[in-house]
Amino acid sequence: MNKQARNESEIFDDLANLCTSSGYAHAIAYFCFRDNTLRFNGENVSIQDVLKQFSSNRLIRTEASILIGLMYTKEIDLSIPEPRIIQGYIDKTESLLEEIHHSMMLPIMSDLVSKVSKDRDFNPFKNGSALREAIFYGGESAYDFQYLELSIKKYSKDNDWFVNNKGYSIYEACKVVSAITDFQIDKINQVFQALINKDPKEWSILPAFMFNAEEISNISGIDSIIVRSVIESFTVPTANRNESFLAIDDFNLTNAYPIIQIEDSSYLLFQSYSLMEALYETPFFWFNDDNSYRNIAMKHRGDFTEEFSADRLKTVFGNHRVFTNIDIFDSKNNKLGEIDVLVVFANRAIILQAKSKKLTIPARKGNDQFLQDDFKKAIQNAYDQGFSCANFLLDDEYRLCNSESHSLKVTRNFKEIYIFCVVSDHYPALSFQSRQFLNYSTTNIVMSPFVIDVFSLDVITEMLQTPLHFLSYIKRRTEYANRIISTHELTILSYHLSYNLWIDSEYNQMILEDDISADLDLAMMTRRKNIAGIATPEGILTKFKDTTVGKIIQDIELLEQPKTIDLGFMLLRLSGNTVEEMSEGIRIIAKSSNTDGNLHNLIMTIDEETTGLIIHCNNSPIHICRSQLKKHCEQRKYTERLQKCFGICLDPQNLQIKFLLDLDYEWEFSDKKEAAVKNLPNLQDMMPFASKSISQGKVGRNKPCPCGSGKKYKKCCIKH
Repeated sequence: MNKQARNESEIFDDLANLCTSSGYAHAIAYFCFRDNTLRFNGENVSIQDVLKQFSSNRLIRTEASILIGLMYTKEIDLSIPEPRIIQGYIDKTESLLEEIHHSMMLPIMSDLVSKVSKDRDFNPFKNGSALREAIFYGGESAYDFQYLELSIKKYSKDNDWFVNNKGYSIYEACKVVSAITDFQIDKINQVFQALINKDPKEWSILPAFMFNAEEISNISGIDSIIVRSVIESFTVPTANRNESFLAIDDFNLTNAYPIIQIEDSSYLLFQSYSLMEALYETPFFWFNDDNSYRNIAMKHRGDFTEEFSADRLKTVFGNHRVFTNIDIFDSKNNKLGEIDVLVVFANRAIILQAKSKKLTIPARKGNDQFLQDDFKKAIQNAYDQGFSCANFLLDDEYRLCNSESHSLKVTRNFKEIYIFCVVSDHYPALSFQSRQFLNYSTTNIVMSPFVIDVFSLDVITEMLQTPLHFLSYIKRRTEYANRIISTHELTILSYHLSYNLWIDSEYNQMILEDDISADLDLAMMTRRKNIAGIATPEGILTKFKDTTVGKIIQDIELLEQPKTIDLGFMLLRLSGNTVEEMSEGIRIIAKSSNTDGNLHNLIMTIDEETTGLIIHCNNSPIHICRSQLKKHCEQRKYTERLQKCFGICLDPQNLQIKFLLDLDYEWEFSDKKEAAVKNLPNLQDMMPFASKSISQGKVGRNKPCPCGSGKKYKKCCIKH
């Protein structure tokens, strides 16, 4: 209780004094080695290896950055203290950081105690001071390799400025930064192995974080003069000792310039992640100081956000479905709005509005006015623009034109429109702030907004590479917008990849812990860093592989018919067991149809028996098949009192889709239909694989668990 009662500034002062102690750099090196290094045995990285990075005892990068920034406020003494002194530094640091965290929670707890009793709807997180904790401890926006990859794209149009003002190209800068990272990884292994033969009094991992320009030049193949220019661009100025860093959310100079010069030719870098982030973000300040180039750089920055977003969406939907810079005009040729990126797939559309507003220092410090002003400029304005454009999009009276003033001819009869608000830079606690501040409306067609940064969009399009997979996730993600709590968007995506995102209607909220993203982290490192790991998490992307159901989904995407998109969404919600059973059922009816030449069918009811699916394997001509399937769907829809019934006619020889049906209307009693279905067999009495099969992600709490354990669902896999 005494620790919690201390003022945050007092704790910070104690931490500042500790960080400037003689030899404290060795304690920082220990933390950075312990908490930022992925260690594994053997050739492959496992999920268990990645999960170690989510230990509750681990310092997050923002905490380590505080230590580095405070250490730099005084002359740095690199002498090695005795082991007991270093251990004392470590223990005291962890204690003070924990105490600071508790002190940041005080405003939240105080509001809860004093106001919740009076107002049950009171939300303490609307208060800026409460959001400080979420902003500081929120997850990182990007993987380190994303900062490198996107820096080239972000600054490609500014390359001449880099050459003329810095003496190197953006491509050379990225190559040098990458080489520093690779060099430190190798050196960490070398230094760690060398400790075995050293006296414990000499144990320190600090040398692993040191390098010089010649070493980096040798492994990068870039001239040492250019290498030195890149290094010095991100070296903290010796004339500035971070004097203004007086609180945890003050500007920390060592974040923007993470390299520390320790000798004339040697440098110290504790966190390579910080260097990659600085490469992506620090040039903004350089451009801003150049009055003649500032406006040009701002335009390039906006272009990057739009162009990168469009390029990533094209990898999913194809070039012909993604349009950029779409202007909307009324009948009098008045411009009413502009869509940065528009995606049209069948009867679904995505309106993406891009922004590049940063979160300012006063906002990070919890200033309500700055927080809401920053959010309005970064997110609210983008959403408001997107929402108005969505309504214009639904009305044929308004004309769509591309950047060349050519009319855009696309379907306007949309069933769902998704509004994406995308920011280009690290915007701390973006998902959390959106829940608190974003004012939005929904209609039967315009869904809840999806607020993300370019890094999340990059990962989502990397993992969900087909239109149906992508839209299926976005549909559920926006439907559950206010029911999922997570510190980072990628945690939700990772959950979806493993467990197929779905929330039972009886639950109001689902809270996802950060370690859920371990599968996704490993997959992205495997794909982008070429480490030996699992490139695709076990789950929705693997359960359809080499199955007949998976082939049907691929055919649905190729058909791109509005009436079949919902069928695709429904199939993607099926559990793994159901996919296997359904695929086996199709195999059996296809074999039977090929053997006797007759019609054979598979019937299922899904979504708590509100939706039916009838699959025909039929050798008859199309017009006969269509009549037979339509009649069967109408009859089963009536007998089972279904809201919707899908029909699929397959060629029994190659299992390709011949055509699809979609019946969607309210059930009504009919004497005529009663007579027509009088002799129709009861589903429960029919043979396996031609009978009723209720399957989907949704399972009753007291029903047997679909995993086959024999336990009730509430006692088994419901926790997943």
